Amino acid sequence: MQGKDLFEYAVIRVVPQVEREEFMNVGIILLCPKQRYLKTLITVDEARLRAFAPKLDIQEVCVFLAAIKNISAGGPDSGAIGKLPLAERFRWLTATRSTVVQTSKVHPGFCNDAEEMLQKLNAQLVQ
Repeated sequence: MQGKDLFEYAVIRVVPQVEREEFMNVGIILLCPKQRYLKTLITVDEARLRAFAPKLDIQEVCVFLAAIKNISAGGPDSGAIGKLPLAERFRWLTATRSTVVQTSKVHPGFCNDAEEMLQKLNAQLVQ
C-alpha cells in the first residue's frame, strides 16, 4: 500500500570526467514537505571510488559532499542557501550542474516515514 505523503528525491553522483558521463552513486537527498523533512545521506565507498577513478581527489569530493549535507540540514553554519525554506534548498541542491558532484533528475513517490524511505533508497541505489 502506498504511503500518504508525497516526497521527492535525487541521487547524488560523482562524475570524475564530466565529458565521459560516467558516474558512481554516493548519496541520496530527499524532501518530504508534509513531514518538514529535508535530509542528505552520503555513503562513499572510497576503495570503490578509487578503483573507478584513480586520479580523483577523493578528499576534495568529500568536502563538496559535506557541503551538500550541511546545506540540506540548514542552520546557522549552512550559509545563505542553507537558510532558505526546505523546498528552495532542495531545488538549489538538485539543479543541473556540469561538475564532479551532480544529482540525478528528481523523482517523486509516496511514503509514511521519510527517514525510512531515505534509508531504503540509499540501500537500493547507493550501497
